[in-house]
Amino acid sequence: MTHTSFGGDDFRAFRDNDRPGPIHMLNLVKLRDKAEYEDGRQASGIEAYRAYGEESAPIFSRLGGRIVWRGKMEQMLIGPAEEAWDICFIAEYPSVAAFVEMVQDPEYRKAMTHRQAAVADSRLIRIAPRDVGENFGA
Repeated sequence: MTHTSFGGDDFRAFRDNDRPGPIHMLNLVKLRDKAEYEDGRQASGIEAYRAYGEESAPIFSRLGGRIVWRGKMEQMLIGPAEEAWDICFIAEYPSVAAFVEMVQDPEYRKAMTHRQAAVADSRLIRIAPRDVGENFGA
């Protein structure tokens, strides 16, 4: 089973959990070799995802979003070996409302056509930022 977008119930639960402060969104993305646009246009998965990034960046930035971590997956040490991610990053939003406003923005929705064409599978995990410590403890 692949996951490329959230459903209405998940989005409502996300929106209703409107605690104060920033949220972090862990993004894990597996790209298609060849993008699958509904209109038949041709592009690789990475080209389509880059178009998504370029078109969504002004909206993301305007709403106070920023990338706080980016990395390249090298190996799955614990977990399903078939879950290999091409793109890994954490985006920070100043609030739940900022994320909601972004996904409802008409220009962002246009940019999403590139993401949907590019992505074979993904995970989007909401995280509450916490202070950094000196050990692995909770």
